[in-house]
Amino acid sequence: MVIMMSVYDYSVLKMDGTIRNLGDYKNKVLLIVNTATACGFTPQYAGLQELYEKYRHKGLEILDFPCNQFASQAPGSNEEIATFCTGRFGITFEQFAKIDVNGENEDPLYTYLKKQQKGLLSRNIKWNFTKFLVGRNGEVVKRFGPNVEPAEMEKDIIRLLGK
Repeated sequence: MVIMMSVYDYSVLKMDGTIRNLGDYKNKVLLIVNTATACGFTPQYAGLQELYEKYRHKGLEILDFPCNQFASQAPGSNEEIATFCTGRFGITFEQFAKIDVNGENEDPLYTYLKKQQKGLLSRNIKWNFTKFLVGRNGEVVKRFGPNVEPAEMEKDIIRLLGK
């Protein structure tokens, strides 16, 4: 018998050190993003917050995973990152503890996310602000590269929210 896993089978560490079971997000549309506070893509936080404010009441959740693996562009502590994001961009979506998204110490959630998208993109995360869109059933629907602005994902998000 093959056991199918979903995003909901994973638990992650919150910034305050407590554990969050992603099963808490069942029936939500998730946008999972690895972020950094000192990156050329950092202004995308503003667009992510706009999407969140516009669609959270319809079931969108944005899960922010700071990552310092790319040119050490998330150097602060979890608390410093949270303070920066809320102060500069007014972030109200959930931020999690800093993680690795590639390599020996990569978070199991990211191992799973990368395996769900076949082809060239299923390889390692290449940079900050890679985004995974997850449907209400926990299925990874699409992967977006760092160059994709949050507004460019809106049509895909609306489609999933409507299901």
